Amino acid sequence: MLRILAGLLRPSFGTVKVFGGIEPQNARARIGYMSHAPMIYDELTAAENLRYFACLYPGRPNLSPEAALRQVGLDPELARPLGQYSQGMRQRTSLARVLLPVPELLLLDEPFSNMDVESVSQMVEMLATFRQSNRTIVLTTHQREHAAPIADWVLALKAGRVASFEPGSPTL
Repeated sequence: MLRILAGLLRPSFGTVKVFGGIEPQNARARIGYMSHAPMIYDELTAAENLRYFACLYPGRPNLSPEAALRQVGLDPELARPLGQYSQGMRQRTSLARVLLPVPELLLLDEPFSNMDVESVSQMVEMLATFRQSNRTIVLTTHQREHAAPIADWVLALKAGRVASFEPGSPTL
């Protein structure tokens, strides 16, 4: 589903529109996609990774790598390679990578996976902040309890079909 919303795949049938009627492949510049795979380089520092990825968005307004890292609660001066980061720090670095081009729609695939309780709490707080800045967030998770505090709507899938669709309970 996220790959279709990101414009990376076409739906098997039907159509998908974002931003009031645009096909996702024509709106990629407005969409940030954090896949389940971290898509970061373990041998580089977080700042080095983000400097590299910022080069992929020429001519677009970008956050500085340092600003993106600060937004996710990481120290841009940390000189350790990402291979030495905790899973929570790696997930936050992946999120910072997605935030570089200042997307309006954030698509997050399992942002809480392999994170300890404190890291999950920090990620939920960050997502609540992004939500308040007129960004739409669509995320997938097997841990519904982590997303519930920030969800406007909760959609549950079973065998690729909608099993339930109900209002969430944003509390943050």
